[in-house]
Amino acid sequence: MATNRWWRGAVIYQIYPRSFLDTNGDGIGDLPGIIDKLDYVASLGVDAIWISPFFKSPMADFGYDIADYRDVDPLFGTLEDFDRLLAKAHRLGLKVMIDQVLSHTSIEHDWFRQSRESRDGDKADWYVWADARPDGTPPNNWLSIFGGVAWQWEPRRGQYFLHNFLASQPDLNFHHPDVRAAQLDNVKFWLDRGVDGMRLDAINFCFHDEQLRDNPPKPAELRTGRGFSPDNPYAFQYHWHNNTQPENLGFLEDLRALMDRYPDVAALGEISSEDSLATTAEYVGDRRLHMGYSFELLTDDCSAAYVRNTVETLEAKMPHGWPCWAISNHDVRRAVTRWGGDAADDALARQLIALVCSLRGSVCLYQGEELGLPEADVPYEQLQDPYGIAFWPTFKGRDGCRTPMPWNGGAQASFSEGSPWLPVPAAHRERSVARQECDPSSVLHATRRFLRWRHGQPALVEGDIRFLDTPEPVLAFVRRGGGQSLLAVFNLSADDVEWTLPPECTIAYVKDGHGLQEGRIDARRLRLPPRGCFYACLG
Repeated sequence: MATNRWWRGAVIYQIYPRSFLDTNGDGIGDLPGIIDKLDYVASLGVDAIWISPFFKSPMADFGYDIADYRDVDPLFGTLEDFDRLLAKAHRLGLKVMIDQVLSHTSIEHDWFRQSRESRDGDKADWYVWADARPDGTPPNNWLSIFGGVAWQWEPRRGQYFLHNFLASQPDLNFHHPDVRAAQLDNVKFWLDRGVDGMRLDAINFCFHDEQLRDNPPKPAELRTGRGFSPDNPYAFQYHWHNNTQPENLGFLEDLRALMDRYPDVAALGEISSEDSLATTAEYVGDRRLHMGYSFELLTDDCSAAYVRNTVETLEAKMPHGWPCWAISNHDVRRAVTRWGGDAADDALARQLIALVCSLRGSVCLYQGEELGLPEADVPYEQLQDPYGIAFWPTFKGRDGCRTPMPWNGGAQASFSEGSPWLPVPAAHRERSVARQECDPSSVLHATRRFLRWRHGQPALVEGDIRFLDTPEPVLAFVRRGGGQSLLAVFNLSADDVEWTLPPECTIAYVKDGHGLQEGRIDARRLRLPPRGCFYACLG
């Protein structure tokens, strides 16, 4: 079907439903809460929302362990609530993307309950089962991202099952054609309901090596896996066999063929492999995913050289595919803390939104990013994330980026009339929506001004990108497209810097109206304040 490619250059606002707004007083956000705040989301100037899982689940991994792909968990509401959400979002001009967790299910999914009962039956081979070694140990050395071996013994079958994540998240066997067909049918269920796109969780984990070969060891100096606890053994291996198998490409093509039967829908893949940029380039294209994103800008490295190298590497590998960039999400420490330290820095918060929204590609902004929220320090006794509980105190897990949205400065921040599932820190209440609405210089208003301004810059929405040679901490690039050539320069430090523009950059006029800390130019000498930005049209 024809498509208007709304997703190219789109700004997608991620909603973590547990923490957005609770309307029934149980301390957990819900779909009616999202409906209630959609006007706020639309006021930001974003193009779409991505809603993290709200499907029926025992919530061992807070919805990423699905027990029923086609129903809403009662914690979040009903299918009718989702339909109301979809209708209101569309009335407001917002596209709606939902999470699809295809590679694994919950142990409470009916498929798994049938599969574990015996080695015979319709669902016997729907999951990855393997016999023990002669000494009773697991069939190979594969490890789980959440720590420990990736195999769990199941006495009913007398076999191990594979789980790349929690032991309560068994991996589906995508080598079985019925599994692939069933998951495509689950995707079709939501496309038929009218969603505009899918965010595909851990999409490179669908297939495993059928030979179950051991993963080779990784040298100690290379054990720097993104987002992992420093003492997580997962980083001790090259994960060549438990994910990112060549058979996955055929499944992506089948998925794309299904989605191409619907107008104006898009697939965004989350990709984390040994070479995520190379895998993204392989997975994104006319016959596969519309967009892909990885964790490369979700790290602690905030140098100009790192950002440039990351983007240029993907550009070289994927010159015709469409990337999507994110600097925050529900799995990593909030960006202003990762890149700015413990002291909250509103100037940095404004700059980070401008930076990620100026790169070639689409953008995912995480709820609260528009408020400049820092990482919350959740005490051990209030942790919910099993990942953080297991690796405390060297790694505190993901709760610190998942605390409830602060709608006002009250004790519960108007998130809930009950006790929130995670605490709302004072530092977040001080940056509440209500407080920032009253301050024209707030991060919230700066976000709105910048996104409104960005919509009028065709080079930023769909243009190409070329980086300029700059010294640290200056990052500079040129975006060209739609009859516009736009220079973007960022000072990634908390100090004043100066940079002389190269002869190739002939400035026609400086672009203002974006509401950021602006640099000033005099005789080709650009002066940038701390966390400053500069945009100019080139002649």
